[in-house]
Amino acid sequence: CMCVADDALSLSGPASSVGADSSGSAADPLVERWSSDTLRVLSSMPSRTIGRSRGAILSQYYSRTMQLCRRRQSHRPSIHSFSRSARPSICGYRVESDAAHFEAEENKKEQLINNLQNLSVGERVRMLKAIPLNLAEKSELRYLIFHYCLCVDFLLSRECAFLSLSQALRNGRYSWLSFVSSMQLWQTALKTVSGRFGTGVLSYFVFLRTLFFFNVFLLLVTGLFLVVPQAVRPPVLKKTAPVHFGLELLTGAGYFSDSLLYYGYYSNYTLQKPCSNSCGSHLSYNMPLAYFFTIGVAFFITCIILVYSMSQSFGQSFRVDRSKGLLTIKVFSCWDFKVIKKSSVKLQCENISTQLKELVAEVNRKEVKSSWLRCLFTVSVQLLAWFICIGSTVACALAVYYFSEYMHKVNVLLKEASLLALPTVVSSVNLLMPGFFNTVAWMEEYDSPSKRNYVAIFRNLMLKVSMLGVLCFHWLGRVACWESFVGQELYRFLLMDFIFTMLDTLIGELLWRLFTQKVLKKKRKPVFDIARNVLELIYGQTLAWLGVLFTPLLPAVQVTKLLLLFYIKKMSLMMNCQAPRKPWLASQMTTFFITLLCFPSFLGAAVCVTYTMWTIKPSPSCGPFRGLGTMFQAGKRWVEDLATANTRFKWLSWAHAYLVENPFFLFLAAGVFLIVIYFHIQVVDGQRKIIELLQEQIENEGEDKKFLITRLQEIHERKRPISRRIRTMSEVSHPYTPHTRMRK
Repeated sequence: CMCVADDALSLSGPASSVGADSSGSAADPLVERWSSDTLRVLSSMPSRTIGRSRGAILSQYYSRTMQLCRRRQSHRPSIHSFSRSARPSICGYRVESDAAHFEAEENKKEQLINNLQNLSVGERVRMLKAIPLNLAEKSELRYLIFHYCLCVDFLLSRECAFLSLSQALRNGRYSWLSFVSSMQLWQTALKTVSGRFGTGVLSYFVFLRTLFFFNVFLLLVTGLFLVVPQAVRPPVLKKTAPVHFGLELLTGAGYFSDSLLYYGYYSNYTLQKPCSNSCGSHLSYNMPLAYFFTIGVAFFITCIILVYSMSQSFGQSFRVDRSKGLLTIKVFSCWDFKVIKKSSVKLQCENISTQLKELVAEVNRKEVKSSWLRCLFTVSVQLLAWFICIGSTVACALAVYYFSEYMHKVNVLLKEASLLALPTVVSSVNLLMPGFFNTVAWMEEYDSPSKRNYVAIFRNLMLKVSMLGVLCFHWLGRVACWESFVGQELYRFLLMDFIFTMLDTLIGELLWRLFTQKVLKKKRKPVFDIARNVLELIYGQTLAWLGVLFTPLLPAVQVTKLLLLFYIKKMSLMMNCQAPRKPWLASQMTTFFITLLCFPSFLGAAVCVTYTMWTIKPSPSCGPFRGLGTMFQAGKRWVEDLATANTRFKWLSWAHAYLVENPFFLFLAAGVFLIVIYFHIQVVDGQRKIIELLQEQIENEGEDKKFLITRLQEIHERKRPISRRIRTMSEVSHPYTPHTRMRK
């Protein structure tokens, strides 16, 4: 209450102080020109008087409450120390016995009981003994007082029990929330990264955790519906290759070629197992149908989750929240009072400090206006940089294409180790080219670090997409069992990408830190490259989505890779990297990453997988779809067999022919899906524009008030000389006062 009172009373403080200070010591030049009359009017405004009156009322209530608490807690004085007027009075009690004065008697009785209740137990007994009443009336008074005290004690005890129960429930809720928060994957590590390196680096690790959950979902789906049933009923193999866990672990060939890891191992018939002797039937599992629908449903659910995550991220990050408003919220209401551990408190302090630095940097960031010559020079440099980056990307794509063609021609004469040549070349290009892009970016000038990161992400994305396009053209239809060959290639590419990423993290960042600190004698450390690391994650996830059709266990490799990558990246970040020299607020980075993951990455992988299942003929010698024209015909054959076995299911063949086989249905569903996404984006954009207009209107209302006060001040200053002139003229025209006239 005192805080509210002080805040309310402080509303009138600036007016009085500014009015008293005629030297103009206020910081605002507008306030310096306000006169004492204007300040008096401002202090009488409802926004200030209501706060002052509330503050005075709360202050008085607080002081009275504190006095009452002190009086109850202190030792009660003896009744002899009271004045006679303050002692419990029995004057007039039982004096009037008429029926007309019964109500007055009852009032006096209640007043006596109230006076006795306010005394201590000893003083109450002594007072009852001294009252000149008979024993029956004293017993009645003692009973009434005792009954009232018991009721009060019962109510107090019940209230205390309720408060203790609510406190226990609150503590239990806080403990449960703390347990749930601790069960979230990498929660403490993410808070540490956010507190020390800011939201930009945090967005990378949040994105990595998101990819980890996507791959866990894919692993569960393919493992339960493909790997486990095939492992229970394994096919009969003609020959088994010897196990050599060496180079085969990197190439994925040899023993792994005829295993659950690849497409060619899975059967093309219905798996059957006797149920029991009493059942008299068999458990059947159509492997081609299960393979087709498992991959299709997995991609469909992943698409729904991606779109939902993207829409949620759009709604959270693209809402209009001005940096000044966020800064106010962070300053006054960002502390979590449930945090009680010292380590958690320290981590919370670091996190809040970093966020405040980012918000202050965003507030203080100003757009520098340059001349048209300077703008022309900047645009020319940026166009030159983009031309260099696009040219180098096209050159790398052509080099990879011709190298893959050369390796395919001489593949028969080479050994198993040569299978790693193409993945090594592509991984080297993906490792070296982002550094070249960063070197080119040194000659460019961008307004903010976030814009620089977006440009770097687009250039790296262009490189990754060109590499994947060349590889997809290289893979399809080259060997007899081309599905397993593509699966092996994707396994090798994913593994080599992980190896090169680890080498760059453990050696590159470590050597750069040692070079700058030991050789150059500087305390600077490398800054975490968000663009390159994020595009590495998107590239690896695209390989995993492309390979889940040909390698059902490839999500397990991706899960292991992401799990190791998180801890290695975090360790290298803490040891070898420093926070950005210019703090910047990455409010939309996570949304941007999810968008890139959805449209270029997932959409491209889904199109390639759909084209493969719908158009390309499967290998006739391996896999669950051998003997079929396309993988899509597995569902058609199952519907036809079902309709032949039971005439009641003939409508399924019609529905499959017109709803599933017809491409119009697929295009219609995709069009409706895209329209829903478009309308959702438009709704979010409309809400953002409305909020911007409302905030601009609020700011204009404040400017209107300042303008009106300034105009009133100017009018008041113009009227003051006129009033003085009129007063002077009246004195001249009437030189004598009324008293002098009367004397005359």
